[in-house]
Parts: sequence; C-alpha cells; structure tokens
Amino acid sequence: MALIRLTKEFKFEMAHALEGYDGPCKHIHGHSYTFSVTVIGSPIEEENSVKLGMVVDFGDLKKIVKKLIVDVFDHALVLRESNASLSMINDSPFFNKLVLVPYQPSSEMMLIDFAERIKAELPTNVKLHSLKLRETVTSLAEWYASDNE
Repeated sequence: MALIRLTKEFKFEMAHALEGYDGPCKHIHGHSYTFSVTVIGSPIEEENSVKLGMVVDFGDLKKIVKKLIVDVFDHALVLRESNASLSMINDSPFFNKLVLVPYQPSSEMMLIDFAERIKAELPTNVKLHSLKLRETVTSLAEWYASDNE
C-alpha cells in the first residue's frame, strides 16, 4: 500500500521573550503563529473500519494537536522557567496564562517540544513526518523526522 502524507494547519496567538537575547526579542512580544503538522502512513484497508481509506481522520489529528499544543499555547505567555523576571510576572493579574518551559522559547526549540508531544499521541500506524511553525509572514522553522532519526 502506498504511503500518504496528510497535513493539518492550525493558528494560535502567543507571546514570549527570549531571555539573554541581544535584540528586541528579549522583551515580551507576540506572534500570530501558523502551525502545520504532517503525518505519514498507509490508508486503512480493513473493510469494517469506519476509517476505511484514511491514514488518520483529520478530526482525530485535530483533537490531538489542539489538546497538546493549541489549547496549551494559544494566548499564553511562554517563558523559560529559569527567567529571572518570573517573580515580577507571577504577581501580576495580566499573566494568568503563563507557560514555563525548560528551554529558550524560540520557534526552533518549540518545534522540538511539539514533535515529542505529538509523536507520543499518534496512532501506531501513523508517524509524524514534519512540522512547520510560521512566526511571521516571512519567518518559519521546520522539523523533519528524517533529520532527527
């Protein structure tokens, strides 16, 4: 059976700051992210399956990514958990959706995190092929499983 790639796109708004960075991104700022998830697999051939002919139901893929990524990061402020400014932020009512991560929250590092989260939840017959995270209309980062084997 042929291998087929499926891609589902998502959008979310997120603020972050890059601690120790030597440019303006060291300050809290936000992006309107576009996130593409591509999986690969063979269409289901079991005649009695309600998913006959599908690699994975787009709705099932959406539920996974929404739960693990979009619901967590949308309209959140994401900071590295070692950030020295955390005590000031924790005392402010403006930051009730604060996500602390053990890494610098760059697009590159977020993709590594997102890949691990998604791979762990995919059905066994489906593999994560690639991720794309567009931070601005002219800037994006990509993760490919083949580069990380």
